[in-house]
Amino acid sequence: MRRLIAPKVSSRIASHRHTRRVVNSPITPTTSHSLSTSVVHDHSDHGDLEHRMPVTKFTEDEEMVRDAARMWANQEVKPFVREMDNECKTRPEVIQGLFDHGFMGMEIPEEYGGSGMNFTSACLVVEELSRVDPSVSILVDIHNTLTNNAIRFWGSEELKEKWLPRLATDCVSSFALSEAGSGTDAFAMKTTAAPSDDGSYYTLNGEKLWISNSKEAGVFLVFANADHSQKHRGITAFMVDANTEGVHVGNTEKKLGLRASSTCPVVFDNVKVDAVDVLGEVGLGYKYCINILNEGRIGIASQQIGIAKGCFDVAMPYLNERTQFGTKLADFQGMEHQYAQIATEIHAAEVMTYNACRLKENGIPFVKEASMVKLYASQVAEKAASKSIEWLGGVGFTQDLLAEKFFRDCKVGSIYEGTSNIQLQTIAKRIKEDYR
Repeated sequence: MRRLIAPKVSSRIASHRHTRRVVNSPITPTTSHSLSTSVVHDHSDHGDLEHRMPVTKFTEDEEMVRDAARMWANQEVKPFVREMDNECKTRPEVIQGLFDHGFMGMEIPEEYGGSGMNFTSACLVVEELSRVDPSVSILVDIHNTLTNNAIRFWGSEELKEKWLPRLATDCVSSFALSEAGSGTDAFAMKTTAAPSDDGSYYTLNGEKLWISNSKEAGVFLVFANADHSQKHRGITAFMVDANTEGVHVGNTEKKLGLRASSTCPVVFDNVKVDAVDVLGEVGLGYKYCINILNEGRIGIASQQIGIAKGCFDVAMPYLNERTQFGTKLADFQGMEHQYAQIATEIHAAEVMTYNACRLKENGIPFVKEASMVKLYASQVAEKAASKSIEWLGGVGFTQDLLAEKFFRDCKVGSIYEGTSNIQLQTIAKRIKEDYR
C-alpha cells in the first residue's frame, strides 16, 4: 500500500519547530492556577507577527496526517471491524497497513525510519482510528505514546539503533507493567530482575497481566524490580525481545470491549536480558513509568474523543433519515437538545485534549491537564455511546450498527492508564499545590 506520510512532510514539521514557539500571554496572569493561554510567534516570511492560535487549529501537516488516517481507516479498516471484534483478533493486513502508512512511527525521527511528526499528529491519528475501531487505535496509541517515546527519551543510542527502525516499520511493541497485585498500585509489582554476579545481564521472573498488544508484540517494555530492598526505587525498565527464551504469552482475555486488541498474561520465566537492554538507568524505571503514562493519558483522551465522534457518525445520519409522525427525528426539539449537548461536551474534550498536546510539545507542565482530559474525555465517550443507542432505538441495541460496539469499547477508558479515581486524586493534588 502507498505510504500516506511522505518524508517531505516530516521535513516541514521540523522547520515549523524552529519557527514557532509558545510564550505566556501578555494579558493573562502568570500565576500557576490561571487558565492555560498561549501566544504563537510566527517568524516566517510574513514578518514577525504575534497572534493567538486556537488549540483545535492544526498545521497543514497535522491536517494531512489526520485526513490520511481518516481515509485509510474508512477504506481499509471499517469493512473488517465486526469480523475482527467477533474473532477477537486484528487482521495482519491491518497491522501491516499501520506500518506501511507511517502510523506506527509517528514521532520516531526520520533518521531511524520514522515519520518524524509531532505529538499532536500522533493523537490525531489515534482519534481518527478510534472513530472506526478503537481496538486498532489502542494498538497504535500504546506503541507510539508509551514504548516509542520511552526509547526516544531514555534509551541509549544502542537501544535506539536496535529498536526504533523496527518499531517504525515492522515490530509491534507492548508495555508490560500491570500484575495481579499491582494494578493502580503499580509499584507493588513482584516481578524481579536479578543481576548476574558480573553485572552483564539480569534474570527476569514474574507474571504480568492485562498486557495489551501482547500477541502481536515483537518486543516488550518490561518493568521489574532489580532491588526490592530499595522498594520502588529498585524498579527498572527493560527492552525484552519477544523471542527470548522464557517469555510466554498466555491466552487472550475475553473482554467486554476492545475485543480485537489482544490482552494477555505474559510470564517471564528465568528470562536472561543483557545489561545493555536496560532502558535508561537502573532504579529509575518508576520515574520513567510515571512520566510516560502522563503522556499516554492524553493519547487515551484522543481515543475516547474518537469513540464519541464515531457514535455521532453512526447516529446522526439515522436521525436525519428516520421519520416519525411526519417529522425527522433530528428535527424534534427534544432530540435537538440532546445531541447539541453531547456535541458541546465533545468539543470541550477536544479543546482540553489538544491544549494538553500543545503544553506537552512546548515543554510546559501538563500533568494536571493530562489527568483532566483523560477523566473528562472518558466520561464524554460513555455518555455519547449511551445516548447514541437511545437515539437509534431498537436498531441501536443490535449489532446491525456499531453503536453497541462503541458502548462496549469506551468503558475501559475510565480504567486503563490510571483509573478515573486516580485522575481525580492527581488533579486534586495539583490544585492543592497551586493554592498553598
